[in-house]
Parts: sequence; structure tokens; C-alpha cells
Amino acid sequence: MAIYQRLKSLGSAFLFCVLMLPLTLHASEPNNNDPSPNIMIILADDLGFSDLGCYGGEIQTPHLDELAKDGLRYSQFYNTGRCWPTRASIMTGYYPHQVNRDRLPGVNQGGNNGKRPAYAKLLPVRLPHYQSYHSGKWHIDGNPTENGFDRSFWMRDHGRFFHPKTTKINDVVQPPVEPGTDYYVTTAIADHAIQCLSDHEKNSPDEPFLSFVTFTAPHFPLHALPQDIAKYSGQYDQGWDVIRKERWKRQQSLGLPFGQLSLPERDLGPPYDFPEHLKQLGPDEVNRPHPWAELTPEQKRFQADKMEIHAAMVDRMDQEIGRIFAQLKAMGAWDNTLILFLSDNGASAEIMVRDDGHDPQAEPGSAASHLCLGPGWSTTCNTPFRKHKTWVHEGGIATPMIAHWPRSIRGANALRTSPAHVIDIVPTLLEVASKPDQSEPAPNFPKFPGTSFASTFTTDKTLPREDLFWYHTGNSGLRVGDFKLVRAKAEPWQLFDLSQDRSETRDLAEAQPERVLQMVEQWNQRAKQFRQDRESK
Repeated sequence: MAIYQRLKSLGSAFLFCVLMLPLTLHASEPNNNDPSPNIMIILADDLGFSDLGCYGGEIQTPHLDELAKDGLRYSQFYNTGRCWPTRASIMTGYYPHQVNRDRLPGVNQGGNNGKRPAYAKLLPVRLPHYQSYHSGKWHIDGNPTENGFDRSFWMRDHGRFFHPKTTKINDVVQPPVEPGTDYYVTTAIADHAIQCLSDHEKNSPDEPFLSFVTFTAPHFPLHALPQDIAKYSGQYDQGWDVIRKERWKRQQSLGLPFGQLSLPERDLGPPYDFPEHLKQLGPDEVNRPHPWAELTPEQKRFQADKMEIHAAMVDRMDQEIGRIFAQLKAMGAWDNTLILFLSDNGASAEIMVRDDGHDPQAEPGSAASHLCLGPGWSTTCNTPFRKHKTWVHEGGIATPMIAHWPRSIRGANALRTSPAHVIDIVPTLLEVASKPDQSEPAPNFPKFPGTSFASTFTTDKTLPREDLFWYHTGNSGLRVGDFKLVRAKAEPWQLFDLSQDRSETRDLAEAQPERVLQMVEQWNQRAKQFRQDRESK
């Protein structure tokens, strides 16, 4: 029976007093004597920083916007710049380089034959008193149910939104979905999450739950339901330059502190070059963010169609999240569920053709098409930042992050400017969900590199930390305080003061060479430390 129903049975006067009690208290950090909160982590795939309405976007995301209105928006929250490293950090609390989920320079294969070391337990294992459910993309080594999840819907086929060939229920392979049905992956992921919650209410009402909901949207291929695409017909005909400026204006009105709008990098294309794939897509595809005015009418139509589909994918994800929220409310779990929403990396500039290929005659967004967002719209989706997924400039690693927990978060519609990272999620959840002696690794294991941000639920404060580290496919970065050292592959190191220049427009490397040398050495020390961690444990 839900808590509300139990209280109601005790009488309306007592119920009134109990429900009014939180209103008489000041918001405080979670008390270890309180009931453990339910936890829901919702992860989008390749969502841009400005795609949500509450982060400046024009896409209709009313459920996530409402979540932010009643909760907190983080303006300096970071991921790792790529899907599987981010998931590794979210679930283990370590940098991906410490757990063999991303290669450091000078390391061809991970230590321990590429296996995740013993200290890198996944979050459900650290929360044995929770019922744990996974719904959606996995992209972590091992199987979900072998790593603490009680139930799992594993979407292994990321390239077919309408008829995936490989899915798993509780790690058992399911029959392929036949083409021509009304199946859509985003809806299927939400269906499973809702079913787990419904069954939890019936079978485990006195136990807290962990729900890890990992959408594949809006990752390519751009596949969306026709009715969702129709909502955005003509909305992007103005082009990416105009839409980007409009998003920037809305971000300023929302109070998001960034400095200034970076200039589009007209010569920067996809991170991987597939010229044959570009030919398959035809002359209307472009792999650079050229000025919109320079495109042909046919190219403008092709590109506007792609953004309509991207918007439809984000819109549908929000619709399905709304259904999940409705289930939480119906089962009386809303007030004591900590919800974290974020993206695994920035929007993607990739252009490629995989899976079932691309039929140029197919309706854009349908199963027979295989379109990617590309650098023009990715630049817009990552407003106001530079670069894209896989890079560790802000465009690749900055994510929208919403935290919502009515029982303990009182600062409705507030911004949090403290820098935080996906390595901080496990320490945070262990703090709010466990006793202190359960929240630290064993003494002979590496300490968590992150720190809990639970204290920011009550106030905007700077978290104590020495630095934040990034490395992916040759792209490197380090943040120390407000200064960030960053480079793209073999290019020279750049230095930015993010307190004044969050969008990385003014390189200070020549003006502050000593700081650059010091931070390069610190980056090298971190890389050496992480190699030792993964190779010796």
C-alpha cells in the first residue's frame, strides 16, 4: 500500500499535520535516518545542450521543462563526450579510463585483459537494499542482470527504431521485431520502465527502487513517428544560423551564464570521414556547417527535414518520459524519488550510413532512411558551445542536467552553477541512499575520483575538487577551478577562463604559458594514475 494511503487511514487531521510538516522545515541535506529515496536516472543519447526548452530550445519538452521548473537545472554539468565512457562513469563512479572503458594514450588494450576491475562495481551492486531496473541502451561490459539489475530490457540494436533485430529481456535474446508494425523503440523503453514500476508497487512496495532509463533518442539514424515529425513542419526552414541565435537569446533570458555566443566553426566537419557514405546520401547532404544562405534550395530542404526529425525524436522522448512520471505519481512515489536527467554527450556531427542502409527515395525519418544530424545542426543543438560529440571542448561534454526530488529539493526553478561531472553521480546517490559506511570503496581500491553534489540540492556552492579530467580518441582536457586546458587531437593546447568565457572563444595559452605547463603536467599525472589503477587491480 502506498505511503499516502497508509497515512490516510490514520485520519485526516493526522494526515494534514504530516503533510504540512515539511513546509515548516528548512531544506536540509538528506538524513541517514530518513527512508532511502527511490532513484531514477534518465539518460538521453546525443542530446544537445540547448535542445530542451528549459535550456533554450524550441523543441516541445513540457514534461522535462516542468521537472526543471519544480527542481534544479545545472549549467556546468559534464559527461565524458561519448556514450559508453559516460555510462561507465554513471554506473561505477570512476573515470572510464580507470575501468577499461576508454583508452588512454600509450595503452592499446586495457589492463586485466580489458575486463572491468573488481573495484568497479556497478551502482545496483552498491545498493543491495534496492530493487534495480534497467530499460534501454546498455553499452557497458557484461550483462545487466549479472551486474545487480533485477530486471532489464536491453536495446542492443541502436540503428533500427522501428524494427530492432536484437533486444534482450533479462539478458535473454528476444525475437526480432518485424517491419511494418507500430513498434517504436522510444515507446518500448518507456513501456518497460513503466511495467517495472507497476510491478514494483505490487510486489515490493516497502523497498526503494533504482530505475535506469536509457533512451537511444535522438542518436542517429534519424527515425521518428510521422505524427511527431508533422508537428515541426517548416519550423527549421530559417536554417541553423537563425535557430542558433534564437536559442542563444532564450538562454540569456533564462539566466544561463555563459559569456558570449561562440562563432560556428565553418571548417569543422564530422569526427570520422566517410566519403562513400556521403555519396550514398546524395548532393543535398553537406558535411560542414556552411552559412545557410550559401546552400542550394534543395540542400536547405534536406537539412531542414533532418532537424524536423531530430526535434520529433526529442519531443517523443519527452512524451514517453511524461508517461513514466505519471506512473510515479499514480503509485505515490513522486515525492520521494530523486530524478536525474542528462545526456551521454553533446549533439553529434557524425555523418554515416550503417545498419539497413539508406534509400534516397524513402520518406525522411522512415525505417528505410538513414540520416544523421551532421555538423550544421549539431552546432545549433550545442549552443552556445564549440565542437561536438567526441571532442572535449564544451560542445562535446556539456550536458543539460535536471535534478528533482520534492522531499529534499526546495529551490524550485533554481540554477546550479557548480561544476559537476558524471563521476559525481555514484558518490551522490550513495550519500542519499546509504549509510556512510556503504558509500566508500574498500581500502585497497582506488577512491572515487568524484564527489557528492547532494549539498547543492539546498544551495549553489562550489564543490571541493582538485580537477576534472577528459580524454577521448586523442582529444584531451583538464579543468582546475575556472581554468580549462583543452586540445583537439594533435593541435596545440588551449587555455580558457570559463568564469568569463564558458564558450571558449578567447585562448589564453600564449598569455599564461606557466599555467599551461603546470596544467599539462597535471593532466599527465592523472593519465599515469589512471593507467596504474586499471593495470594493477
